Amino acid sequence: MIVYDRLFIAGAWTEPSEAALLDIRSPHDRTVIGRAAQARRADVDRAVAAARAAFVEGTWRDTPPLERVAVLRRFNALRERQAERIAALIAAENGSAGWFTRAGQPGLTRQANAYLKAAEEFGWEETLPPSDPASPVRSVVRREAVGVVAAVIPWNSPFSSATTKIIPALLAGNSVVLKVSPENSLSMGLLADLLAQVGLPAGVISVLPADRETSEYLISHPEVDKIAFTGSTPAGRRIAAIAGEQLKRVSLELGGKSAAVILADADIHRAVQGLKFSSLLNNGESCIAQTRVLAPRSRYEEVVAELKVLVESLKVGDPADPDTFIGPMIRPDQQERVRRYIAIGIEEGARLVTGGPEVPAGLEGGNYVTPTLFADVDNAMRIAQEEIFGPVLVVIPYEDEDDAVRIANDSEYGLSGGVWSADEEHALAVARRIRTGTVTVNGAGVGFDGPFGGFKASGIGREFGAVGLGTYTEYKTITL
Repeated sequence: MIVYDRLFIAGAWTEPSEAALLDIRSPHDRTVIGRAAQARRADVDRAVAAARAAFVEGTWRDTPPLERVAVLRRFNALRERQAERIAALIAAENGSAGWFTRAGQPGLTRQANAYLKAAEEFGWEETLPPSDPASPVRSVVRREAVGVVAAVIPWNSPFSSATTKIIPALLAGNSVVLKVSPENSLSMGLLADLLAQVGLPAGVISVLPADRETSEYLISHPEVDKIAFTGSTPAGRRIAAIAGEQLKRVSLELGGKSAAVILADADIHRAVQGLKFSSLLNNGESCIAQTRVLAPRSRYEEVVAELKVLVESLKVGDPADPDTFIGPMIRPDQQERVRRYIAIGIEEGARLVTGGPEVPAGLEGGNYVTPTLFADVDNAMRIAQEEIFGPVLVVIPYEDEDDAVRIANDSEYGLSGGVWSADEEHALAVARRIRTGTVTVNGAGVGFDGPFGGFKASGIGREFGAVGLGTYTEYKTITL
């Protein structure tokens, strides 16, 4: 049993304003695996006040950028040494399969290293040559910290979401209040333990597990200068409205309903084996999951048959079991949400190839759903348009490549996607036509140096690398 009975505020573990602890339950069998304090408004006020005081004092803000890099590099090294513990904690509290939480650890290192490299090479201050040689005016352009950042993250991939925000925000010299989901109180408690060891000045960082009401209080707080949010599109719209009213800076990484386009010349077996990871990662509870599979009519039944074999081969069960590929949904309400969508797909007339709304036999004590595959799906169906956030795939036929691109773009979302082809240049040409923030070709991995984010209802702004670092800065021009 892990217990965090205090809150990490202003860089130190302190007593919460309310002593009651929240039970953290295992998605596998719903037993209590930990207890943790939860932040309330008074705790938010303390964290924000400390963050503001630290920023005004300027100890961290005025630390030379390369010294800030050194501190965050120490943090990254500490996290690497705790990789196994982090992976086990996330599997226990989220239900994410152990293969996924372990595989994600090297990605956290690459993600952090890309930010650190960007900060070392960043143009923190540059003198521009005059555009008119006859003008005596010189412009000194500075990139300065925004101020107090409220970073609000979801439950599905907590360490990745947290470090994606706090590392660039801190590298830029900001103070940060990180609001995490109650379900992740244990892994985020470990994150706070690591942050306490790296030598950040008092007040610069707080980590607060809290409910939605407290989260909105933080977002609305008048002393917060920027909101960095990852989560659902409806929540993002609410945050954007608050930010607009108060003219806060805002970056939003929101939902997705990404398409995997299998071209007619693709190796179908290779493509389907790749979709095992790009479509069903993290139990399907991933905003970048490519859950719409677009297949040419000429090879449609071949794709469906291969996907059926794949989906039926996936072991569903205890996330701690090394053979498990699909674990439970994080909460009972998420389990019921996914099962409802499967029922909706049947009602809409899609062909249920495998799976269904029934809970897998022997796993009724947890938040499990049966991995499900639908065929003969029209892109207008709800199961093709709405984010299900579970292991549910739909296969949509297309006539030719123009039709495939049209269907891929026929979505309110635009976060991710993929193209499969025997000809990489051909795939690249199709990828250029898809209106989405990230497109993988033949299952390529994530590149952390390039920007990540969404078109349309999938968000505003970008993360990763130099572009992601820049979102936590303001431009200042000094003329001489």
